[in-house]
Amino acid sequence: MENLFNLEGKVAIVTGASSGLGVQFAKALASQGADLVIVARRYERLVELCQSIKEMGRKCLPVTCDVTKETDVTEVVKKALNEFGKIDILVNNAGVAGGDVAENLSEEDWNKVLNTNLKGVFLFAKHVGKHMKERGYGKIINIASMFGAVGNMAIPALAYHASKGGVINLTRALAGEWAKYGINVNAIGPGFFESEMTQDIIHEENFLNFLKSRCPMQRLGKPGELNGILIYLASDASSYTNGQTIFVDGGWTAV
Repeated sequence: MENLFNLEGKVAIVTGASSGLGVQFAKALASQGADLVIVARRYERLVELCQSIKEMGRKCLPVTCDVTKETDVTEVVKKALNEFGKIDILVNNAGVAGGDVAENLSEEDWNKVLNTNLKGVFLFAKHVGKHMKERGYGKIINIASMFGAVGNMAIPALAYHASKGGVINLTRALAGEWAKYGINVNAIGPGFFESEMTQDIIHEENFLNFLKSRCPMQRLGKPGELNGILIYLASDASSYTNGQTIFVDGGWTAV
């Protein structure tokens, strides 16, 4: 069983790695033996994370990138292949929140959320997937959300709901296209975890009351509680798992 989750010799790209869950995901993969390409717009934060990963005994390459720009994405893939010669794992984590109630949501805000959360996932999957297809092996893990499967009555997040719902079905479609090439494409659907994206609301009384009324476990996710499913999907333990979105949400989507 220990070997089943071993990532030694694997190379992983993690987008959105400058804060929050992206930092957690990169360190979790490194802890299992993977070398990392960490991607975000804020280079100084990537350098700090890169140092931590190197102290864990792993190799790490920080690369700045705007995931909405295809030229940036292709440059990341080029640098990753030049540095490591292959890409085994892609974690499509980069994302933004934001928005307003539907009748007030601007086209600019809609485009910002959809371009980052959905288009960015597609672009990285497209260009990393080409390489994985040639090798006949790959693990793509898209970070969706429980809000891609349900709506809500407390937080104006229309564009976010739409983008994450798109990620869930994009995951299914890519799995259908690429399974025959040895590529597993799955998604994780987190509930509420403390991160840069959620830090402004998760300590408010109204939000906590909302959380307790909707989540059977009546709490936020704790740091590290996504690591198990991440390692499962990144490793050979998930060799027959494809096209799935696994919700880690304290039971939110179960009721």
